[in-house]
Amino acid sequence: MTDDTNRPVSFWAWGWEDRLPTDEDRRELRTQIEGLLGFPERPLLDLPGLEDVELPAPRIEGPDHATTSQSRRARAQHTYGKAYRDLVRGFHGDYANAPDVVARPENESEVADLLAWATEANVAVVPFGGGTSVVGGVECEGDGYAGVCSLDVREMDRVLEVDEHSRAARIQAGARGPEIREQLAEHGLQLRHYPQSYEFSTLGGWIATRAGGHFATRYTHIDDFVESVRAVTPSGTLETRRLPASGAGPDPNRFLLGSEGAFGVITEAWVRVQPRPPYRSRATVRFDDYWDGVAATREIVQARLYPANCRLLDANEAMLNELAFDGSSLLVLGFESTDHPVEDEMARALELADEHGGTCPDGPTHRDLNAEAASGEGDRDSSTEGKWRNAFFEGPYRYNALVSMGVLVDTFETAVTWDQFPALHEAVQERVGAAMDEVCGTGFLSCRFTHVYEDGPAPYYTLLAPAEVGRELEQWREVKRAASDTLEEFGATITHHHAVGRVHREHYHREVPDGYLDAVRSMKRTLDPAGVMNPGALL
Repeated sequence: MTDDTNRPVSFWAWGWEDRLPTDEDRRELRTQIEGLLGFPERPLLDLPGLEDVELPAPRIEGPDHATTSQSRRARAQHTYGKAYRDLVRGFHGDYANAPDVVARPENESEVADLLAWATEANVAVVPFGGGTSVVGGVECEGDGYAGVCSLDVREMDRVLEVDEHSRAARIQAGARGPEIREQLAEHGLQLRHYPQSYEFSTLGGWIATRAGGHFATRYTHIDDFVESVRAVTPSGTLETRRLPASGAGPDPNRFLLGSEGAFGVITEAWVRVQPRPPYRSRATVRFDDYWDGVAATREIVQARLYPANCRLLDANEAMLNELAFDGSSLLVLGFESTDHPVEDEMARALELADEHGGTCPDGPTHRDLNAEAASGEGDRDSSTEGKWRNAFFEGPYRYNALVSMGVLVDTFETAVTWDQFPALHEAVQERVGAAMDEVCGTGFLSCRFTHVYEDGPAPYYTLLAPAEVGRELEQWREVKRAASDTLEEFGATITHHHAVGRVHREHYHREVPDGYLDAVRSMKRTLDPAGVMNPGALL
């Protein structure tokens, strides 16, 4: 897992190896955590080295016709995703579930050959893109199988075709966010799907997990960009027709969107693209009372103004991201258009916020990127929205340091109707807070809206607590159980955009109708009769 310049990705942590925290970074963060959150003194544990990792001996070898690796680094890098429990196990050298072999097919034909080999040899196959799953989506114990093969699609990373007239592009599943951006830029186009994992995650991973992006309204999931999908399954190739829309029965794309590798390997897709939107307006609104901010957010989205950014940060979230320390909640607003200025939409949103006590001390900012480029000003962004976006993408790097100092740090997200949100939020605050107090002695919980819909928000919670080294996973399980059970009780979804994987499987099965699960199992039997595709994920 390297980019074109052979810059290595960490075998245990989030992101590039050369961006692992220094001791100075960790001491500074420890001081902030202890001072800001009142945590007891945290240790500074030594960062692990690859030479310290003990891997089980491979049970199988890869097929002769494929490019494979059984190196220490390859197997370690493909063992886990990037959730808190993954980082903890990687940090402490627990690689008992390492895949036996890592395969890197260069084309669809090689994928088909690998699946045929795996079916014949009874080898579990785990499709692997950027390895950024936070729900156990790429981890496989392999019980009952001769071995486990991690099938890394990263060699298939090209934009194959661009239909500029229809504004769509055919892209291979292994292309990461930056690779897609760079290749589409040659045509003056962008996909504009920005999950937090954008730098490392792949198009195939976004589709397989129904990933959420940066847009707060309208284009909230990768679903909204997909025209058609192509996948290789053990039973053959499955390709949906490229259409802008269709009313012909159940949507066949839905069998692959969110399928999490349980049916086959997504190899490419046609996705909707657009020019870079030059017209942008941004503003940050402060609320003394969080619930005034909730009411304003609901009115803005129900007015169908369709802001690209509409994120409400509670006081804890604003403080955690160093955006406000006065107890204010912040509503970060952004509008954009490829066609016309969006000052009017912003003005109306600010009017609605004002009616609920929101203030915008710095006023909105309006930009025309085309005019700025012509004048040589460049694409600057020092707004609160820009600072928030930077903090958003840098956040996972801080997790590495927090894990190394015994801090339990995790997130969980959901979606619920507006009428249910107050009761859900109160219960989450009470029950998750109580769970952290019970198992960790104290804790910190913050909330932001990542996406908003006319009928409800998608709240995203971040929790931090002092963990006992050696008991981190035991403590995490108690807190996670409290969070998941609360979401279920109050009619919220177990996941809005983090997928099901293995972590959410139990609650997912209780969320959907039994008859629907039977239909999904039937589809798996049809496409993967030997049951080798990512066993344990989703089903």
